[in-house]
Amino acid sequence: MMTNRKLVSFSLILLIFISLSCKKEASKENTESNNSVSDNSKELSLEEVRSITKEAYIYGFPLVDNTRIQYAYFVDKQNPEFKAPWNTIRNISRVFTSEDRALQTPNSDTPYSWIGLDLRSEPIVFVIPPIEKNRYWSLQLIDMYTHNFAYLGSRATGNSGGAFMLAGPDWNGDTPKGITKVIKCETQIALGIIRTQLFDPGDLKNVKALQEKYSVKTLSAYLGKPAPTKAKPIDFIKPLTQDEQKNSLEFFNNLNFALQFCPVHPSEKDLRARFAKIGIQEGKVFNPESLSPDVKNAMNEGIKDAWLEMDVLKKKLITGEVFSGDGFGTREFLKNNYLFRMSGAFLGIYGNSKEEAIYPTYYVDAKGEKLDGKNQYILRFPKGQLPPVNSFWSLTMYDQPASLLVANPINRYLLNSPMMPQFKKDPDGGLTFYIQAVSPGKEKESNWLPAPKGPFALIMRLYWPKQAAIDGTWKQPPLNKV
Repeated sequence: MMTNRKLVSFSLILLIFISLSCKKEASKENTESNNSVSDNSKELSLEEVRSITKEAYIYGFPLVDNTRIQYAYFVDKQNPEFKAPWNTIRNISRVFTSEDRALQTPNSDTPYSWIGLDLRSEPIVFVIPPIEKNRYWSLQLIDMYTHNFAYLGSRATGNSGGAFMLAGPDWNGDTPKGITKVIKCETQIALGIIRTQLFDPGDLKNVKALQEKYSVKTLSAYLGKPAPTKAKPIDFIKPLTQDEQKNSLEFFNNLNFALQFCPVHPSEKDLRARFAKIGIQEGKVFNPESLSPDVKNAMNEGIKDAWLEMDVLKKKLITGEVFSGDGFGTREFLKNNYLFRMSGAFLGIYGNSKEEAIYPTYYVDAKGEKLDGKNQYILRFPKGQLPPVNSFWSLTMYDQPASLLVANPINRYLLNSPMMPQFKKDPDGGLTFYIQAVSPGKEKESNWLPAPKGPFALIMRLYWPKQAAIDGTWKQPPLNKV
């Protein structure tokens, strides 16, 4: 029989052993939850770490930047860009101006309606009223990857209206009664953007009346049935700024956060497994401070490599070797070309697929020199060579490198086809635009697009383009420096 002293000693040793075991297990769990590169990449060379980092950054940039914008629009109520809570439509009965700073290359042609879509609990139903035949409208549906996975609108479904249901990846069921069409989304979080054509400033009241008829409801509310159990609120991490996204390893923690709403697509199973080797995995914490200096350096070099590839692609876009519409579309259209997808997000996130709209761009003049407001330029459309569209076209001015609208004394950010009655035609029937920082004179101001005093770019938008524009038969005219 054990003495009291021996019993106390044995109990003390047992307690110490249990304590040490618990600490060891807690440490192990903490390390696993951090999913740090130092733990997952022991068998990788620094070259492999750099290569995977580059690949993951190109893949992940659209998700991270998309999350940044959605956080501003649907989460952070203190943000001046906040629109509305999730699954609530917010109609903006105006067009973008130089005061809008969150979204690069904004469209100032069409008043927007925004809907941040949380599809985790149940589907969402869009109820669209009939819209007059000659007014363009579209509902662009964008997943977390920034794929334009579906469209409603003048081109895609017509102007007759209807009830359209959007379901997330976890929903399976029969089409409910009264639903015109069911659309599936491969991510749990998505975005809806409604564009409604504005003919002229006096038309704004008509656009506003139409926007007020757009309706967004959960499926249970639409059917008048009890709602299912609601998903837990998302505990968003604070996004990085646009500048921080370009060079901070915290980028990958933001990416891991976004990936938790993106079930692994069958075509990306091996890719996501490769990313996990350096700690990039859905829902895991990525802690850059846990990395060795060598691994940190390799990953930073991988990010630089990604931007070098982006620069090469941008030059091809400028020269016309790559088409601007190549960066926007469905997963099937993009064929998992992640660099093209990154280019779309970086140069004009939420841009339309080319069958809905195309974006001929001007970053350089006819001689290949970068555009600058210290110079004066002329853009001339010969008679019969205006952009071929089923709906309308526009030409918008953006400063560089921010790609935001330019403040100017006449508050004119674009020239477009609804403005045709005010433009002065050339004697031969052509149309000349004056692109410069100072007025070209009263007699030419109707055709003037004000430029900043420094670097700028021009983006043309062709809504519902005709085949000649899509296949390249029609060519955008050169921009000539005076």
